[in-house]
Order: sequence, then structure tokens, then C-alpha cells
Amino acid sequence: MTIRDVMDALGARLITGEEWLEREVHVACGSDMMSDVLAFLKDQSVLLTGLCNPQVIRTAEMMDIICIVFVRGKYPDETIIEMAKERGIVLLASGHRMFSACGKLYEKGLRGGAPYR
Repeated sequence: MTIRDVMDALGARLITGEEWLEREVHVACGSDMMSDVLAFLKDQSVLLTGLCNPQVIRTAEMMDIICIVFVRGKYPDETIIEMAKERGIVLLASGHRMFSACGKLYEKGLRGGAPYR
């Protein structure tokens, strides 16, 4: 699945990163707790979150997350957008709640990685 496919599946709005919409994504993670994201598998992933602070970008950078989808109508400020641009991270905004957004991506074949043990 490409980031463009993610955007289309969610009816999401592109915030930044148009030049990277054809990148492949392999797994997704939905969380507002960055500590949970840090426990997540690295692998060209998509993060769905309602958290709009710089820590989201820093966490994405550490975990090889190439796309962040802000759910629940959240929209990042200019500082976060600039941080994402500098790091080559695509930002999308969706009005869907996290559960619905994750479900739509799951229906399209995107999975969440290995289960916790």
C-alpha cells in the first residue's frame, strides 16, 4: 500500500509531503501514547494519532515512521509541519476517529505488525 492509498482510504487531507505519496507502507500503529509507539515494530510504518506536539515527529523519526495521520480532526501547528518537512515525513489529517481510521486501513489490507507477547 502507498501513502496515497492511505490518504484515499481515509479521505485524508495532505498537510505536507506530496513528493513522497508513492512511498510504500507496510504496517500501521494507532496511538496517542508515544511510549506505546516506541514499543512498535520499525518498518516503513504509518502512525495514526490525535497527539499534536513535536514529540510525535521525534518518535516517528526514531521508529522509521514515514507517514503520520492526525485523526479526530486534529491539525498540527507550523512548528510540527516544518519538523516533518525537514525529516521527510508525510503528514495527513483525517476527521475519522482513530478506531474508524484503523479499521478502514485494515479493510484495505494494511496490518499492525506482530502481536505483543
